[in-house]
Amino acid sequence: MDQITHAGKLFDDLPKQLAEEHVRIVLEAPGLRLERIVSTGQATPAGQWYDQPQPEWVVLLTGSARLLIAGEAEPRRLAPGDWLLIPAHVRHRVEWTDPDRPTVWLALHYRG
Repeated sequence: MDQITHAGKLFDDLPKQLAEEHVRIVLEAPGLRLERIVSTGQATPAGQWYDQPQPEWVVLLTGSARLLIAGEAEPRRLAPGDWLLIPAHVRHRVEWTDPDRPTVWLALHYRG
């Protein structure tokens, strides 16, 4: 039987306030990266968009956020349990995250 060599708790050490988002790699393997992202009121800077070469699956675990997908009229409101699959090269940006409590995301980047 294999022994567990890595373990952790997704909600340990959540900061109350951050100058910028905190990203921690939870798992990495060829063609795959899983990140825990903690936001405390951060948003993508004005005029900037994410345009990634690989698909990204993201789920919101705690807090709340608004995510704008290029071409959509309104940002999507995200609550705990909401997830999205963002195809490669689909421009998107974080419009808002809850400034009163940590917003915790899991983001899975993988080779599509």
